[in-house]
Parts: sequence; C-alpha cells; structure tokens
Amino acid sequence: MFSEPRLTSLAHGGGCGCKLAPSVLRDLLAEQPLAQAFPQLLVGNESSDDAAVWQVDDRTCVIATADFFMPMVDDPRDFGRIAATNAISDIYAMGGRPIMALAILGMPIDKLSVPTVRAILAGGAEICAEAGIPVAGGHSIDAPEPIYGLAVIGLAAPEDIRRNGAAQAGDKLILTKGLGVGIYSAAIKKGVLPSGGYEEMIATTTLLNRIGGELSRDPAVHAITDVTGFGILGHGLEMAKGAGLGLRLEMGALPVLAHAEALAEGGLATGASTRNWASYGGDVVLPEGLPDWRLKLLTDPQTSGGLLVAVAPEAAEATLARIRAAGYDRASLAGEVTEGPVRVEVV
Repeated sequence: MFSEPRLTSLAHGGGCGCKLAPSVLRDLLAEQPLAQAFPQLLVGNESSDDAAVWQVDDRTCVIATADFFMPMVDDPRDFGRIAATNAISDIYAMGGRPIMALAILGMPIDKLSVPTVRAILAGGAEICAEAGIPVAGGHSIDAPEPIYGLAVIGLAAPEDIRRNGAAQAGDKLILTKGLGVGIYSAAIKKGVLPSGGYEEMIATTTLLNRIGGELSRDPAVHAITDVTGFGILGHGLEMAKGAGLGLRLEMGALPVLAHAEALAEGGLATGASTRNWASYGGDVVLPEGLPDWRLKLLTDPQTSGGLLVAVAPEAAEATLARIRAAGYDRASLAGEVTEGPVRVEVV
C-alpha cells in the first residue's frame, strides 16, 4: 500500500526561506555580464529589482519573472496557491498587470501520488484564475524534493513601471501585509502553531498583491517592492541602495501576524533568518538593547509577503486608506526615506 509522506518532510527548506542568502547570491552573480547593451531592457540584472522589464514601444512594456520554492505547508492545494500568489506578486510590485503564467514543476514521483501533484497544480491554477490569467504551459522534471512555482509575464505602460530604487527623500513607507510568515512556517513544522494561525497564514500568503498595479498609476507613489525571502530589512536595504538614500523603520509600527511575536519570543525562527542577518547586518542600525527575538521578526523570510511602498508624504494617509479599503487590513505606515547614509535604521 502506498504511504505518502508529509510534503514538508520531503524538503530541506520551505517557501521563500529556500532562497539563497543575499551574500551568496551576490557572489554567484559577481562575474555575470550585465545586459546594458540592450537599450529596450529598462530593468535587468544590474539592480535588485523584482522582475525584468523590456520596453516594446512608447506605450507598452513587458514584465517577466520566475519564482518557485519547496513546500512550507503540507496541504498540496495550499502549497500551489501560495507559490502562485508569490510568483505573480513580482509583476504587481513592478506596477504591472499579469497576462499569463507558465508552471515550473519538480516532483519526487516515487514519493508523491498523482492526486497530490494534481492538487498542487490545481491550487496554482486557482490563483491564476483569480488574477485573471491562464497557466499557458510549463515544464516538469523528476526531482528529489517537491518544487513548484511560475514564470509570469505582465504588461505595463512605461510611465507606470515602479522600480524599488526610485524612492525619494521624505517619502513615507507603507507595508501592506503582516510580518512573521517564516516564523509561522517553523511553527507548523514543529506542530506548535496556535489555533487559527494556519488560517491566518493562508489568508495572507494567498492574498494577491494586485494593489501594486493600481498604485503604480499614482504619481505620488515613487517606488514599490515586495517583501519576500530576505525579510523587511533585506528588501528595505535593496530599496535604500537602489535610491542611494536611507530607510528608517519604526519597530512598533511594523504590522505583524497575530502570534508571530509570541512565537519569536519563544525561540522560533528559520535558518534563513540567521543567514539573512549575516548577509546584510553591517548595513543596518538597530536600537540599543533590541531583543534577539525582535531581530528575528525583522529578518524573517516572508513567503508571498506584502508590498513596501514609498509614497510622497502629503499622499501617505490617503494611500494607506486606499490600500486598506482594497482588503489589506494590516497595512501600516512603517517608516520613512531619509537623506542618508545608505542603510536601514530601526527605531
């Protein structure tokens, strides 16, 4: 009789916690040629942006991204839904509208049943349908660990593209989703996630970041990035370095999932959190005496996390209200962009 293991037991990591540490990624890409010889390539590998952008003509840009990972939950449909939401987010973060996706699938076919793999694919297709796009094809391999994600194509007008490095000094920062997804994932693996926690995590990780495509049409919104595997500090630092400015985050203003602080204070964290801090801690200033568990929240890898939005100060409150009205209940004013130095400061 076929005995099927838990999805998470087949993976050495899960969700965006699988991402290579920022320092490792820098080393791997250090000698890769830049794509600056192509004038139509508005966004390529010269920066740490969320997706590539190719300008077709005066009115149209194509946005392309790929994102995949190993399971952070055991329910196959939920795994597919989370992975698809996370992949599509890159299009929204660039200010675009997704138009189609291709599935990326690697499965240990000797360990997982056909219905389980079908459920993963169905979950991804469900989210794509919610985003109004087809899964138009893809590629699959037999792999030792389960892997699923999407390559996604989107469109935007050139003036609506929002790079993560276009923030301006004085901008206010809005974070649209609560932090703590990685901590929740660690709690799932240990069987200690409190009642209601799983439903809360699924709700946030399957909430499409489509508000990014709407905000990009507002000239008061200067920069957008999605907060994923490098945590709020890592992706905030990418925004700071791209703009050549500083970011100041207010610890008490950052939105957090309901049980994340208690779980972190109890010692739960992911290995990716430690790797993240080792990669970029030298560019971060923390308050004196900040407890280690609070640092774990700041470096926690966010799978299908929220958007970090830099908006002109006079438009910040109205933009926040607009985001909350669109269904992002935890969205908060979380800090501001400063003249420098180029770093992230937590107060």
